[in-house]
Amino acid sequence: MVRVSYDQKPYRRALMEAFGASVTASPSIETQTGRAILAQDPDCNGSLGMAISEAVEVAAQDPHTKYALGSVLNHVLLHQTVIGLEAIEQMAMADDEPDILIGCTGGGSNFAGLVMPYLGRKIKGHASNPRVIAVEPSACPSLTRGRYTYDFGDTGHLTPLVKMHTLGSTFVPPGIHAGGLRYHGMAPLVSHVMNLGLIEAVSVQQLDAFAAGIQFARAEGILPAPEANHAVAGAIAEALRCKQEGVARTILFSLSGHGHFDMQSYIAYQAGQLQNYDYPEEEIAMALADLPTI
Repeated sequence: MVRVSYDQKPYRRALMEAFGASVTASPSIETQTGRAILAQDPDCNGSLGMAISEAVEVAAQDPHTKYALGSVLNHVLLHQTVIGLEAIEQMAMADDEPDILIGCTGGGSNFAGLVMPYLGRKIKGHASNPRVIAVEPSACPSLTRGRYTYDFGDTGHLTPLVKMHTLGSTFVPPGIHAGGLRYHGMAPLVSHVMNLGLIEAVSVQQLDAFAAGIQFARAEGILPAPEANHAVAGAIAEALRCKQEGVARTILFSLSGHGHFDMQSYIAYQAGQLQNYDYPEEEIAMALADLPTI
């Protein structure tokens, strides 16, 4: 588990431990990759790329252990399309079609799960032609500020190269509370449709995302996860745009998770302890300098 999430999200760790799991903060001293990272930065917050490297290293050394990535790779996106397929059926029951589709994006799986079935219909000539908006954190802006190129999916370069929008595999994001959106790259298929101009991307600051989540909770009675707050913020922004333009549009967004295991982040937000963060251009450039030469 990424070290900053290990510290920020104790309830997630406690739930896993309740079912018998052993949870280790990454980077750790248990792998060669982790020890090398800690030797350079003993206080490293970790990243999803680092945690993947450690997990792959452990799995590769044990013939009885398998590793399955939960996001980013195209087969994961395929499984997630049940979200969009169900949404199409539900919208048909409501006798409506979305004019705008919105999802939060980190690795891209829940976003793709919602929008890919709709994009498939669009490519095949279906009458509906919704705008598709990916919403990512300003602190980890792979789509809005990353480069579309081949890169490793992990920091230790143990995984295959994939073509994606990336901030560089050595990118270490700040400790924003949307842990699921802190990955350095974007799913190849999401990156591809972005490159084709079929979707657009915007970034949202952490404080704006939490404000949107609080507003949604008070209106709908559901407290979203910090990750999902980004999609909520995107939906609210588009709804306000409709209001300003005096037009009616149907907005469909993915509420990808509840925030019941993230209450510490809401406590910090309400106490004024969170801050916005724009990743410096020079640090992005440094991470991109380590891209593999193809």
